[in-house]
Amino acid sequence: MVLMTTSDLPLRRIARGKVRDVYEVDADRLLLVATDRVSAYDVVMAEPIPMKGAVLTQVSAWWFRQLGDRVKHHMISATADEIIGAVPSLKGHRDALAGRAMLCRRGTVFPIECVIRGYLSGSAWREYAASRTLAGEKLPEGLEESSRLDPPIFSPATKAESGHDENITVGRMREVLGAEVTAELERLTRLVYTRGRDVAAARGIIIADTKFEFGRAPSGEILLIDEVMTPDSSRFWPADGYRPGRPQPSFDKQPLRDWLDVERHAGRWNGDAPPPKLPAEVVDATSKRYLEAYRRLTGTDLTVS
Repeated sequence: MVLMTTSDLPLRRIARGKVRDVYEVDADRLLLVATDRVSAYDVVMAEPIPMKGAVLTQVSAWWFRQLGDRVKHHMISATADEIIGAVPSLKGHRDALAGRAMLCRRGTVFPIECVIRGYLSGSAWREYAASRTLAGEKLPEGLEESSRLDPPIFSPATKAESGHDENITVGRMREVLGAEVTAELERLTRLVYTRGRDVAAARGIIIADTKFEFGRAPSGEILLIDEVMTPDSSRFWPADGYRPGRPQPSFDKQPLRDWLDVERHAGRWNGDAPPPKLPAEVVDATSKRYLEAYRRLTGTDLTVS
């Protein structure tokens, strides 16, 4: 599979994120293309991660198929030949589509990240350790890093154009979206996370937390959109190594973060762009983490044709 840091398709590109390029197909459809770009600490690395775009797209597609009877979603197809059949202008671009492209229904995106936390980690743990709160709301005393949260906590966040998303209260979400939409997005978030958590647990994976995005289709339906329970949007932990009271190993870009942390502490990188050049072993280790997440979750190795 060819490494891709950017895409060039005969459609109008309407957005370019840290990882995905978004193209307009027509008034009803979009094409999402997940490149092999990788970011850490909000900086995009110069070196791509082999197979990363395919892992993100195909993990999301796998989840959409698992969830289709429970929630409406935006995926039409993530199969290259089906996409070309539906969008003839893409004929001749199959290599750029294979594995990494998803044809989707179009909708208006709600400007809130629907985060749900089943375990106390990351920014939530840092806030709790400092103030015993999450987004300013009190949590129980006595929790440790990586403690299980039962029931899981719905913890929305603003969608930042640059920099970090900001945790907000459910009350603030109601002010932005209204009480009815907020209640429905929380219901869908809990439904999807519960299903995903249970499926992953049977495969030896803890989904510690994750974030979802939703949009409204022209028909008025609320759709689950973007990526779903991937190693980029979630914390995947191996269940057999779980020990509360400390950070957990994860199936994501942790090898990349660990190496960058060393570079920062040694004074060789200040945390801003441009990032340092990644050693081949870090690129390889990160790629293997993503592929292992796919294999453990789906039970098969990722093949792209």
